[in-house]
Amino acid sequence: MSDAQGEIHLVLPDPVERAACFRTLAAGAVRVVRSFASADDYLEAEADHGGGLLLFHWRQPGPTDGATLLGHVKGKPDIAPFVAADRLSLAETRLILRSGALDLLPAPLDPRLVRRTLDQALDDWRHGQQQRALHRAAEARLAALTPREQDILDAIAAGLGNKAIARRLDLSPRTVEVHRANIMRRAEAGSVAELLRLRFLAQSGSANSLRFGT
Repeated sequence: MSDAQGEIHLVLPDPVERAACFRTLAAGAVRVVRSFASADDYLEAEADHGGGLLLFHWRQPGPTDGATLLGHVKGKPDIAPFVAADRLSLAETRLILRSGALDLLPAPLDPRLVRRTLDQALDDWRHGQQQRALHRAAEARLAALTPREQDILDAIAAGLGNKAIARRLDLSPRTVEVHRANIMRRAEAGSVAELLRLRFLAQSGSANSLRFGT
């Protein structure tokens, strides 16, 4: 990400509407708002590398239409897309929602509605980025564990003591103690509570990473 706070990108063909939304979003806020006249301009600028919120009209001038743009950003967890449209077929509505758009805004756009919607969305996006960062850090700290150590960590998380773990894995209690010490050292955990928190973050991060990574 070029900006850890997240950028807001507007891809709005109508210059009056684009300017009104830009002014409303930029007023009284410390954040980056960038505007583009078309999906082709947005892609040419490679603005999607910055991460953040993307609001675009479903009807786009030029070769790149709204469906293509939405498909381009689909699956990118750093980008949260919003679509503006005035008339949509049922098939288009289904396509938009199934392709990961977070909301449909009525067009022509009301800048005040855009501000309220994207203000909340940006807060959620930032929280999601923090959660993903914690998830990645926890994964990295546990990545050094051997398969046997992973088994023992699972048993610790299940609340088993050393003797019970030894019986489950057909090991001696002394061997379990050595593995536990190695686990704590490799994970750089100062306590069992911290170790279990790392395991929770590593496992829950992927399962809970919606578009905003809650």
